[in-house]
Amino acid sequence: MTKFVLVGDTTLSYEYRNFPLLDFLPCAPSRAVPGSIYRFLKGPAPPALPSGEAVFAPYALRKLEAALLRRYPRKDVVVAHEDYLERFVDEETEIIGVTTMDPLGVGPTTMSYYALFGGEMSAWVRREWDALIERINRVREGKKAKLIVGGPGVWEFTLLRDEIDKYRFDYIFQGEADDIADLLFEQISEDSIDPQLFYRGYMTYDDHFRKVLKKDDMFLARGITKQAYPRLEDIPEIVNPAMKGMVEVMRGCGVGCDFCEVTLRPLRYNSVERIVNEVKVNQRAGITNGWLHSDEIFAYKHGPMYAPNEEALSEMFTAVMNVPGIKTANPTHGRVSIPAGFPDMIAKFSKILKAGPRNWIGIQTGVETGSDELAKRHMPNKTMPLKIGPDGSWEQIVWQGVYVQTRNYWRPAFTIQVGQEGETVQDEWDTIAMINRLSNSYVDGRPFEFTVTPLVNVPLGRIKSRSLNKDLLTTEQLAVYYASYRHLAKMSARDGYRDSTGNFISRLGTGTIISSGGFAMMKFVESVAKKKGVDIEKVKKFGLENRSEFTSLASMSSA
Repeated sequence: MTKFVLVGDTTLSYEYRNFPLLDFLPCAPSRAVPGSIYRFLKGPAPPALPSGEAVFAPYALRKLEAALLRRYPRKDVVVAHEDYLERFVDEETEIIGVTTMDPLGVGPTTMSYYALFGGEMSAWVRREWDALIERINRVREGKKAKLIVGGPGVWEFTLLRDEIDKYRFDYIFQGEADDIADLLFEQISEDSIDPQLFYRGYMTYDDHFRKVLKKDDMFLARGITKQAYPRLEDIPEIVNPAMKGMVEVMRGCGVGCDFCEVTLRPLRYNSVERIVNEVKVNQRAGITNGWLHSDEIFAYKHGPMYAPNEEALSEMFTAVMNVPGIKTANPTHGRVSIPAGFPDMIAKFSKILKAGPRNWIGIQTGVETGSDELAKRHMPNKTMPLKIGPDGSWEQIVWQGVYVQTRNYWRPAFTIQVGQEGETVQDEWDTIAMINRLSNSYVDGRPFEFTVTPLVNVPLGRIKSRSLNKDLLTTEQLAVYYASYRHLAKMSARDGYRDSTGNFISRLGTGTIISSGGFAMMKFVESVAKKKGVDIEKVKKFGLENRSEFTSLASMSSA
């Protein structure tokens, strides 16, 4: 029957009502979000073909599928819909491959919710993962099929090593395998792992963010003795549609923040032709959006000092929007210093991408702090080609970036970190001031559009304990959380109904839950903060006393 069966982590396969950032819903603790609300916000189950194959699949899984199809016939490779696994797994199946993002629920966003709610680490993402693996093992019971897990979430198994046995994995694979997946699957099937290609163990990082190799027969990693990363020209293009129309623009970042593993990966750029080819695959399945993935879109074929390559970006955006049937497109990640320093370029991109009141361009951005000192210490290159000092403070650069983005209908989703190395109480209040000033700023009579999600750096020892107390956050860190959730409540009330999709009942239900949920979450954080001694009234007003500098920034933007 089917030789290789591929399946995605359940939480990566739903649409979440197509509401901005609702894809992070599974990060919430299961005891904090009732099952009925969780299931409603997930939306309907993903569609399946009559054969039981998935219509859409996570992009990583589509890359793996394409890699295997270069060597094996179509009948040997299938991306299965979770509900129809039984149709594909029989005595002839050799491997079941699963990709995952946050299997054990210890990713940054998930841990940040735990820090608020405390208790056992049982997020929805963990519950969904356990249910999926239980189903896979039930289906392969008594058969020879081996269970292989890969994807960006496998680092969690290196941290919680003793969680592995209960899942009955045969191997956990770490690294990019798009170009050698056929060799990997063949060698696993035949129990003949070539040590020149694959290392029996995994790669991790020490306290100084240096790579360290750990031997472990449960793990396989690529590129220890040979090429560590595939060349993009050796990676096949997807042949079947990816979730939400995702296509990959580039890999790597290169900005060099000292807390991010992505920056250690080499920069590699896909050609416009390859990008467009994959957009067309998605469009033929009825997807009208091009979701352009990168770790830093403004680094695409960048110039000196990481200045954006306006010509290359314009060519790429234009080519995507010129694909017949494509109505919208947006990048996944990009730094805020580029809108701050290149407002005319952002305005040009907005015209290409047809941005407007009913088509906001969403983009995720790591702002991380409002403190100049922390920004210069941990992410000195994130402002490039601007510089803290000559071009203003870090907060001014961020403010200017959001001013330009809101004016041109871009909505950044910011992350803020608390608990960074060397962090002081003043750094926390600098961040609160930045959030409040952004939240109370306007352009062309419209309020700034942005979201802000606070994240906490959780010590590994606390993660390994599997239980978090609410004392993880200091008083000042909780103040940052409260400032963040005050703004999110404001955004939820303003945009909850406007940005909901579907029929009237669906929009009403989604909008109501988002709006009321944002307020409820803010009040919960407020109650936790009060108990910790946070001066709530001070947080509400902090940074709003002197507005003169932002008047001058507005004049800068229109100059």
